[in-house]
Amino acid sequence: MSKPSQGDDETLPYTRIDKMNAALCRWVSIATLLMVVVTFLVVVLRYGFQLGWIALQESVMYLHALVFLVGIAYTLRADGHVRVDVLYRKMAPGKQALVNLLGTAFFLIPVCVLILVVSLPYAAESWRLLESSQEAGGLPLVFLLKSLVPLFAVQTLLQGGSDLWRYWYLWRRG
Repeated sequence: MSKPSQGDDETLPYTRIDKMNAALCRWVSIATLLMVVVTFLVVVLRYGFQLGWIALQESVMYLHALVFLVGIAYTLRADGHVRVDVLYRKMAPGKQALVNLLGTAFFLIPVCVLILVVSLPYAAESWRLLESSQEAGGLPLVFLLKSLVPLFAVQTLLQGGSDLWRYWYLWRRG
């Protein structure tokens, strides 16, 4: 079933933010493939050869965080998040746009702002310390991992702003 709330209408403009998130998503898809390959390698090395490297195992965690935290904004734009839509699916496209507009304005944007405000000092402190793994042989890049949280918040906030504009456009068109 198509999702009229996201604008199947070809005349709907895509913003630069939409295009940026689509480009980031293409990079994330490469990270997803890399994560699968590294996970396979970890399993083969561990169970086939009784070898294991903490850094290799941690790299899977880093890639996993990258995939989810950077991919969230594009998933938002593509309307790929889980939606419990008992009433929503029966609404006209204009009313769906209004629901999306209000949800984005009153839920998504405030949550993103809160996450950004809370995560910036967290990531900044990690950068100040150039924090590395607590595990012997782990990756010395924990500060980069923690930086994904405010990046996620900013990226999702920007996409939410782009979506607000789109939902306003759809709602005004009815």
